[in-house]
Amino acid sequence: MFEFIKGTVDYISPEYIVVENNGVGFQISTPNPFVYSGKVGSQITIYTFHYVREDAMALFGFNSREEKTLFTKLLNVTGIGPKGALAILASGEPEQVVQAIENEDEAFLVKFPGVGKKTARQMILDLKGKLQNIVPDFFPNLFNTEDNKFQKAGQPSAFDEAVLALQALGYSEKEIKKISPELRKEQLTTDQYIKKALQRLLK
Repeated sequence: MFEFIKGTVDYISPEYIVVENNGVGFQISTPNPFVYSGKVGSQITIYTFHYVREDAMALFGFNSREEKTLFTKLLNVTGIGPKGALAILASGEPEQVVQAIENEDEAFLVKFPGVGKKTARQMILDLKGKLQNIVPDFFPNLFNTEDNKFQKAGQPSAFDEAVLALQALGYSEKEIKKISPELRKEQLTTDQYIKKALQRLLK
């Protein structure tokens, strides 16, 4: 409903801020309201999500579109509500959360308030591979959909790019070498190499 609100910070509380725009004060819950400390009276742009349920209606705000998008993705995970999603964002950067999900790093995810092993596993099942629009530059090879079958002069091959992406995901050189001979038999795009590698690594 509201993509963003541009206005003046009027008030800061432990749970929300109030942004005044054209005489209207919008109460906006944010991951960390005190990020705006010292900005009372200053103009800001805050990206908003209008949450509506039968028994509740609230406005949530974020510093960036990436934070907002991750918040909406987290809401789709069973066991995570608005407060839980805000707590996750308050405790970590979007890049950290995405990396943990792509790495299937449950130990990292359970460090967030309200996230147990069951919820961490559900986050991975529901969101892994679906967060490329949040931080597209974080795993440039992992989410590559272009056809890279043919190596250009001076550029790494599709296989080499896939290896770099797997290393970025936390897989060791030993694990990658174990599946490399089988993968090298095929001519695939970077994305296809990664998908096949993950299928074998996760067995």
